[in-house]
Amino acid sequence: MRTRLFLMLAALSLCQSVPASAQDRADRVQTPDTGDAAPQVAPERFGDVKDEAFGAFQRGYYLTALELARPRAEAGDPAAQTLIAEIHARGLGVPRDADEAAKWYAKAAEQGVPEAQLQYGLMLLDGRFVEQDADKARTLLAAAAESGHPLAQFNYAQLLMREDAGPQGEEEAVEFYEEAASAGLPDAQYAMAQIKANGVGGVEQDQAEARRWLERAAKQNYDTAQLDLGTWLVDGRGGEADPEEGFAWLKRAAEGGNVAARNRLAKLYRAGVGVEADPVEAAAWYILARRAGLVDREMESFMDGLTQDQTKEALERASRMR
Repeated sequence: MRTRLFLMLAALSLCQSVPASAQDRADRVQTPDTGDAAPQVAPERFGDVKDEAFGAFQRGYYLTALELARPRAEAGDPAAQTLIAEIHARGLGVPRDADEAAKWYAKAAEQGVPEAQLQYGLMLLDGRFVEQDADKARTLLAAAAESGHPLAQFNYAQLLMREDAGPQGEEEAVEFYEEAASAGLPDAQYAMAQIKANGVGGVEQDQAEARRWLERAAKQNYDTAQLDLGTWLVDGRGGEADPEEGFAWLKRAAEGGNVAARNRLAKLYRAGVGVEADPVEAAAWYILARRAGLVDREMESFMDGLTQDQTKEALERASRMR
């Protein structure tokens, strides 16, 4: 089971809107990293959201939001402090500034905002933008997790699995994984699939339940879950075999760029499992996987047996599939 910790600079969702002024229209910009408008996320994550700054943010007026939030943040309002931290962390209307984000996350975390506790705790673990402090990070992540924040629950569970690898740590981690998974976090749903499949943390092995968790994560476009679910369906693990459905999930993951899924899809095309056999299509998908660095001896032997025309056509298909 993977034990990586990750920092997800989550977007704000805010509850009010404000009239569009000339200044608003001038400072309304798009998110630099995605090109999308202001992301919409549950406002309760950030505490008591009542200021018009949050409405400005929701509509994409980031500089106006920053200007309106700053007096409240400097006066000690934790929701406004979190808003400012998010704007600087994501570079919304201003250059990204991790130092400034860390300063405001720290202030909001001290006042118990779960989102700020999560983000500042992960910064403390990482140690790139603030001095590393694993003990304080753990305290903050635990507090955010216990408040019911799904992403904090997942990250705290990962921390427990990494640092408290014994039975007690695993059992506590499983509780947080399950809460985050039940809240709909796909990372946690995939973790629960691994827990059920392998019997981690005192949990009894249950392949059928593991497959159900894989399906939940796969439906949220979690490519590793799609890869595993497709393989399980083809093999009949955790329930009846369904090669056609398994092929469909593997193709979805492959089309999304998952390299291992591309290689497995190639093998299904080669053998005609869940789909009509097509050696050229098999070769094309394997070529894509190989270009990404995956080398499979079995598929290399298959490629050696193709005709020159088949190889040429496979290369052309692979180029189009890019």
